[in-house]
Amino acid sequence: MNDKYLNEAIIGNKNMLATFTKKGELQRIYYPNKDNRQYINFFHTGISINNSDVIYLADDINNIYFQYYDTDTNVLNTEITNTYFNLKILQTDYFLIKENVLAKKYIFLNEGKIDLNAEFYIHSELLSDSNNQVGAKIIDGGMVQYANEFTFATFAKSKPIKRHQINGSKETIKRGEIYDKDYIGMSKESSISYDIGTIKPNEKKEIQIIILIGENKNISEVENEIERIKKIDFEKEYISTKTYWRKYLKKHDGLNFKEPTNSYEEKIYEIYKRSILLFPLLTNEETGGIIAAPEVDEKMTQCGRYSYCWPRDAVFVCKAMDILKMNKETEKFYSTFCKKTQSKNGMWEQRFYTDGSLAPCWGYQIDETASVVYGIWEHYKITKDEKFLKSNLQMCEKAIEFLKGYVKDWLELEDQEENEKDIVKEEIEKQKTKKHKYHISYDLWEMCEGIHLYSTASIYAAFESILNIYKALDKNVSGFENNRLKEEKIAKNEKSIQKLMLGIKQYINEKLYDENQKVYVRNAEDKKMDISILGLVTPFNIIKPKEKKMQNTVEKINLSLRTYTGGYQRFEQDHYKCGNPWPIANLWMTLYYLEAGEKKKAKETFDFVVKTAGKHSILGEQIDNNTLKPNWVLGLGWSHAMFIIALEKLFGQL
Repeated sequence: MNDKYLNEAIIGNKNMLATFTKKGELQRIYYPNKDNRQYINFFHTGISINNSDVIYLADDINNIYFQYYDTDTNVLNTEITNTYFNLKILQTDYFLIKENVLAKKYIFLNEGKIDLNAEFYIHSELLSDSNNQVGAKIIDGGMVQYANEFTFATFAKSKPIKRHQINGSKETIKRGEIYDKDYIGMSKESSISYDIGTIKPNEKKEIQIIILIGENKNISEVENEIERIKKIDFEKEYISTKTYWRKYLKKHDGLNFKEPTNSYEEKIYEIYKRSILLFPLLTNEETGGIIAAPEVDEKMTQCGRYSYCWPRDAVFVCKAMDILKMNKETEKFYSTFCKKTQSKNGMWEQRFYTDGSLAPCWGYQIDETASVVYGIWEHYKITKDEKFLKSNLQMCEKAIEFLKGYVKDWLELEDQEENEKDIVKEEIEKQKTKKHKYHISYDLWEMCEGIHLYSTASIYAAFESILNIYKALDKNVSGFENNRLKEEKIAKNEKSIQKLMLGIKQYINEKLYDENQKVYVRNAEDKKMDISILGLVTPFNIIKPKEKKMQNTVEKINLSLRTYTGGYQRFEQDHYKCGNPWPIANLWMTLYYLEAGEKKKAKETFDFVVKTAGKHSILGEQIDNNTLKPNWVLGLGWSHAMFIIALEKLFGQL
């Protein structure tokens, strides 16, 4: 697979996800989940005019491109104008809502003065290996590429193929030379072509290409399914798809965004709407699992991959989804996905596939576990659904027991009374080499191990959340009244947690505050400034935004993390992808300033994100300081979530 780092456009339905370049090239297509599996190494389309070499639609020096979504939908259009032949091609890509089908409609318009005889080519290579070998079979109107577990069918709705080549077309297809006597073969890459015919000046012609993905059952079932799909009225489906997304957008307009009155408001509105349309594309409808972003780097040349569900990231997205009236989706994440993925000891690992199976991990992060408990309480604050709270209580209690053990182990905090301790025994134990029962945690950026301020603050917030959960359930909720043992256990747990919370606050002020600089630091070892220090104020509300220690810290953040463009880095000496600003860092500053009542500064930090959004109002992970354009991981759920969270608070203060 060639490097495909930027997903300029994203479309999907409940089971499928696809990404495209700004020139309309299909980069990736996922089914039956949004994270696994991805099928194509490449999917190239081209056209030969008057017996010319193949003009690749996504790669020709004479092509001019203009790409846009149909208004308020996940239907993507790419206009391609070939200036040499004066041929305009409108490529429209969309997923049917109720079928595992990607529809690709091509309209050809001759804007010149001579007849154009056109032949349309498709050359695709699927991902294949020794345990998943791909072959191909020519069928009526197209081809089926297949392996043991799946079929990937590419065909036209109402056109026969003109030519095909199953084996070795890479060397000749550029010249438009494909020919194969065999109808079936063992190649992972194959080519087909269709005769478009003569397009006269000002005349239009079109072809409807369909990609259908399914299980590899017996061949007759596959062929029957293809025939069924061919009978679908795709013009009707195109209209239905647009209607579906526009209704979805209207249903989830949680902020009741007023019609924009200027270009600045229009840009905010477009990011807002694209966020609403993006979240369902990242979510597994069955489990509620949410991928961090559509994949960008399968070969892991720059990172450890993104198309997995991190509980922490998903909690931020759930907060945004609650704002957008996606409460059922949020509940499914906690009540289905989190229950399915919780370890026996109460923790959550770093990341998972959205079906709930464990994904590749490289370390433990304590804030993943703490974030879930915190998030459950945040969701309840929106919905006031006591049934939801009660059904997830046991899961939360298991997580809290794990967090209590971690705190006692690594922060060396105990919850028993001082007079209950054996002082002599304690002194002897201190002289022994400390052996921790729990693994040391990575920070939320997954780059360094230690005891981190953000992670510690998340534990405090989880403890506070479970106390609030107990208070909300109390004796008035069915199951608690007249249950003496349960009440005694809760009372004991509350007392233990309250003491640990006091200990955490003391630890933060003693170990994670630099008396020389008069600022909070991200950990006790390197004492660097880090945007996540703001977690003390937002989202965890442990200290007030105008406390002198916090104000000093924010001043230091501005001196050390703010770049000349107005964008903020994650932390000092951040070298990942050249250490560019991150939208979430700016949005974190926005949230802090809003808490502090500094509306002007909040707007300044927010505006950087607005002006640097991608072409389709899609937010990335990072912004190139030189170009002020997204340069890494477009479609990052965390960025869009922080945007929605910040926008809600901005609405409340403007």
